[in-house]
Amino acid sequence: MSSSVQLFRDQRYHELKGQCLQQGRLFEDPEFPASDESLYYNSAAKGKVEWKRPKDLCEEPHLLVDGMSSHDFHQGKLGNCWFVAACSCLALRKSLWQQVIPDYKEQEWDPKNPRKYAGIFRFCFWRFGEWTEVVVDDLLPTENGELIYCHSNVRNEFWSALLEKAYAKLAGSYQALDGGCAAEALVDFTGAVAESINLEEGKYGEVISEQMKLFEDLMKVHKRGGFISCSISSPGRPSEAETEMGLIVGHAYSVTAIRKLRLGESLVFSFKAEKLFMIRLRNPWGKKEWHGAWSDSSKEWKKVSDSERKNLGLTVENDGEFWMTFEDWCKNFTDVDICRTVNTSCFSLHKTWEKEMMYGAWAKHPEPLLNRSGGCFDNRETFLQNPQYLFDVKKAQDKVLVSLQQEDRRKYKKEGKGDNITIGFEILKVEDNRRYRLHKLTVQERVATSPYSNTRSVFLRRTLQQGRYVLVPTTYIPGVPTKFILRLYTDVPSKLRELKADRPKMTCWSLLCGYPRRVTQIKVHSAEGLQKQDRSGGADPYVLIKCENQSRRSPVQHDTTSPVFNTQVIFYRKDIDSPVTIQVWNSNLLSDQFLGQAVLAASRGEPRQQQRLRLRGRGGGEAAEVPGHISVTVLCSDDLAEL
Repeated sequence: MSSSVQLFRDQRYHELKGQCLQQGRLFEDPEFPASDESLYYNSAAKGKVEWKRPKDLCEEPHLLVDGMSSHDFHQGKLGNCWFVAACSCLALRKSLWQQVIPDYKEQEWDPKNPRKYAGIFRFCFWRFGEWTEVVVDDLLPTENGELIYCHSNVRNEFWSALLEKAYAKLAGSYQALDGGCAAEALVDFTGAVAESINLEEGKYGEVISEQMKLFEDLMKVHKRGGFISCSISSPGRPSEAETEMGLIVGHAYSVTAIRKLRLGESLVFSFKAEKLFMIRLRNPWGKKEWHGAWSDSSKEWKKVSDSERKNLGLTVENDGEFWMTFEDWCKNFTDVDICRTVNTSCFSLHKTWEKEMMYGAWAKHPEPLLNRSGGCFDNRETFLQNPQYLFDVKKAQDKVLVSLQQEDRRKYKKEGKGDNITIGFEILKVEDNRRYRLHKLTVQERVATSPYSNTRSVFLRRTLQQGRYVLVPTTYIPGVPTKFILRLYTDVPSKLRELKADRPKMTCWSLLCGYPRRVTQIKVHSAEGLQKQDRSGGADPYVLIKCENQSRRSPVQHDTTSPVFNTQVIFYRKDIDSPVTIQVWNSNLLSDQFLGQAVLAASRGEPRQQQRLRLRGRGGGEAAEVPGHISVTVLCSDDLAEL
């Protein structure tokens, strides 16, 4: 965790605790009082609730009893199985729950020194890009002397109830936690990157090759400290209905283990496999389990040795935890939420990533050049009126991870605006030297589109070729204002930055040296028929594009006389009479060889469609022809904010 922690509502735990101890009183939180306003955002939803402290509910209260495990607690009356499923995942990783419950030993009740107890606790959540400390008192909602929301299965353990209270305080009320996504809570617990997968759309229950890829990926996520939860969507079925196989519809389950189960020799013939791919789940209710193959008391387990059963932690109890084959899991569940803890440490045996994070916002403005809420790509007229972020891929190709997260909207539920907005993003390959905002899509390539979803965050993995890219985060509908954070992970630094300027800035220096009068875009698509340069009949060509005192060079295309370059450049030109020269060179170890060039006036009257140009030797337009042609597109405008 970063040393810099924000304080929610500017409440300082140690100061507040010190004041209470000095005054000999237990803390009562004025920012989240023990009243209906902390329970409900809807004034119509009232109940007969008594707020009680743990000491009024049991004799020897503790924050934790015998450590923390995914079996510690159960969901209460609140429809927040997603939060409880996330807690089950968190309980599996001590290093992570110790971030969420800082200095847990110091916060623990001390029966030998009851005067040191002040009825105050603190928890930390990763809130919109920053770790935030939330302080709560220990007054908990009860009915008939029983906790009504999240509670431990050990009567004197209270970490889950207090954690839930802190999370409800962040959201504005307990009721604001009714309905949600486990991935959201897991991101808030860890700062991880969330990804959602639809198992039906991906046909994971049918295509075995895709199923195996997913299994290996999820096993890697789990081994490296990530979290997984799953659910069954409920169109046409009532939520919390039970399937024939004992699974609950519209209900979040946490994944607590993923294993390859080795089968004994006697099983090889009957199962036609050496290993079974297995997954273990937990129902937050602490009961209601899978009834199918490999359920707790099924006949399949009788064929597995006692030592293997012990190794897997099999318990034949209705405790809400059960095993399934991965194939059955893919066929019975519909939605999976994955939280990846992306490794950015320099001291690691596993792959490490370079991380960039930007804060941004979609904001409406009547002036098109100032509007930053243009909607998705389908809104062609306004799509580029969104925030734009530039980044570079420095390697020949690099795997890129992108996470776009909108602000948590639960706090707006009181105003009737608590639903997530549908968001997503586009990635465009742009000119290698672009420095200003895009205003029209011409030669650029649309290389990736994220899913569009009304979840808090959307995620995309993509392998991109070397070059410069613009990432455009959008709401689905234009004109919807909200804040977001953008996280980008690459193998080498990407220099992610926001494009804010529409054109080169006019300065005092511009008056002396001149200001650009024309913008010119050039895309060199390909070349053909180049002169052969080696014994095998090939060449290693690249293009060099020159304009005034600027030049850009493409990557080398190896062993071909018909290379595909797809190289884009943009020039802001002061001398509009100076031509643009496109040269083709052959890369050599000692000295590169000139293969030919094309000289373009690049005037406003230039044809806007793709042109096929003959290569010539050095000199003007009348220079001698040489073998080969190049295909280019040239676009010019005297409005510097048109392209």
